[in-house]
Amino acid sequence: MNQKLHPSTVAVIAGRGTKQPGAPTSLPVNLSSTFHPGGERIYGRHGNPNWSALEDVLGALEGGRALVYSSGMGAISAVLELLPVGSGVVMPFDAYYGTRKFVHEAAEHGRLSYKEVDVSETTSVLEACAAAELLWLETPTNPLMNVADIAVLAKGAHQRGVQVAVDSTFATPLLQQPLDLGADIVVHSVTKYISGHSDVLLGAVVTRDEQTFDELLELRSLYGAIAGPMESWLALRGLRTLPLRLERAQANAGELARRLDTHPVVSRVRYPGLPDDPGHEVAARQMDGFGAMVCFEVSNAEVADRITGALEVVVDATSLGGLETTIDRRSKYPGEEAVPEGLLRLNVGVEFVEDLWADLRRALDATS
Repeated sequence: MNQKLHPSTVAVIAGRGTKQPGAPTSLPVNLSSTFHPGGERIYGRHGNPNWSALEDVLGALEGGRALVYSSGMGAISAVLELLPVGSGVVMPFDAYYGTRKFVHEAAEHGRLSYKEVDVSETTSVLEACAAAELLWLETPTNPLMNVADIAVLAKGAHQRGVQVAVDSTFATPLLQQPLDLGADIVVHSVTKYISGHSDVLLGAVVTRDEQTFDELLELRSLYGAIAGPMESWLALRGLRTLPLRLERAQANAGELARRLDTHPVVSRVRYPGLPDDPGHEVAARQMDGFGAMVCFEVSNAEVADRITGALEVVVDATSLGGLETTIDRRSKYPGEEAVPEGLLRLNVGVEFVEDLWADLRRALDATS
């Protein structure tokens, strides 16, 4: 097709298969574990039509070639497993805990070394890359919402011979294009916004480098971190509505962030869409929107727990990216010692925004 399509159109039309007469417009679930010889696949651990359809869409959205995995951690660990023994990794001090735990344990066994940085401090990040093989970015970070300048960091890292991987789960392929900004690899927890219905565990890696793709493909087949056909089908069905879901959730998030910012119980709102947020300028430049994650702080853990316990519309639960609005106090989890004790991570869903605000305001007011 010569026409350049908007990503919201790509999300709907890509990965549909052939247009032969009588062919289905939506690929059915293929549950076969083995295939007749002579085709592109012979065994279910090496390929499945449902994986391929989902990978086609993700690759088209990110501008590379995609591989799907059984979970977000499956995708993260696959990228980190590509590194030779003894490699150095630079990563956010406030990255997703699973990423940090993987690297920490690899370091304990002499597999990797690492330095943790504030990804919003570009100069310090590049200084830390002096003895590294991989710069792992997460932007915005989970849950402190720090924003990394991908283009500047990728250019500086490459000048130092360092590869760059970006976990872009919070932004989704619709709001941020790390490969276009110079990154080598993009990682997504498909569990979150891409599938969008809190009923799937999947991950994905996208790259433009053929050697990296081939190595990842071989590792996936060897280690077996493969996606299930049904999960892939569900994720693709969810991806079709990502533009609509994200548009509503992001609009809700921006409105809630503004209102939370004026509430006397809230000491700080972390959302790059707010003009006074430290990451606003960079996010406005490299993203097509500010996303649907809003983190805010109250005085202490006790107050935070009282708020979550009083909510009726907003669900007290971990994870994110579903239709429903969820909230959780991140400091209650092991490994989140860098998170302020009163920080609440709010994953804003698609409900009517006035219902969400009424629920939040009532819970906040009850603690004042």
